[in-house]
Amino acid sequence: MRRLFFLFFIISAINVGAGFNGVVYHYKINSIIMTDTSLLKLSEELLYHVKTEKSTQEIELVLATKDMIVLKDGLNNDEAKKAFWINIYNAWFQILKTREKKKSSAIFTQRLILIAGKKFSLDDIEHGILRKYRWKYSKGYFSNIFANKIIRELAVSRIDYRIHFALNCGAKSCPPIAFYSYEKINHQLDIAAKSFLISETEIDDIKKEVKVNRIMDWFIGDFDGKKGIKKIIATILQKDVTNYRIKFKPYNWDESLHNFKAE
Repeated sequence: MRRLFFLFFIISAINVGAGFNGVVYHYKINSIIMTDTSLLKLSEELLYHVKTEKSTQEIELVLATKDMIVLKDGLNNDEAKKAFWINIYNAWFQILKTREKKKSSAIFTQRLILIAGKKFSLDDIEHGILRKYRWKYSKGYFSNIFANKIIRELAVSRIDYRIHFALNCGAKSCPPIAFYSYEKINHQLDIAAKSFLISETEIDDIKKEVKVNRIMDWFIGDFDGKKGIKKIIATILQKDVTNYRIKFKPYNWDESLHNFKAE
């Protein structure tokens, strides 16, 4: 009898929903929220369909009709949030540019991305969620005091400068698109950062000068200023540039769509 009661207690404590292709998408055991790996898989599937030029509409519908509670509870740590939203951002930029034919002036600001019944813009995802609601034009030093409740609840707890080496905006100076998974996100972001810095950084030992991608100027606060940039170069590129001047290279806005990282 006690065993039956215990079994009933456990079953009643579990809240389960069926997601894409019948996959369990959310569960809660005794108020302990578990990371929703199916949400992460959906974001990867969306990006994969973009890469292979297959229809994304079925996956879009699944994401659009998710419950907001499922989204909030399922992405319950920064690793899950970064993997999910980086994939979503990179997939949707390509969708908005190629299928929806959105112009560059509006592609970042229009709220056209429907997830869990809420419309998001690319700016909402990048600056609101992944950059912890930083004001877009503050170079990373000021929060957006007008960020809405949902953005605040979905946002990461801490800004990770490496996201700037993972988000692709369709320009030649952007990093290539890669698939990010919850289990490997930190290793993958380390690789993305190193690869991007190697390809984009120019060090002149005679002039004592370092030229880096303009992204690091636009969001310099995320990198902890020029001193932070020097520390990043020292750590990742194994080069001491303490006494070097930091300069920012012009950004190449020439279009480079479908720029996926070679496997």
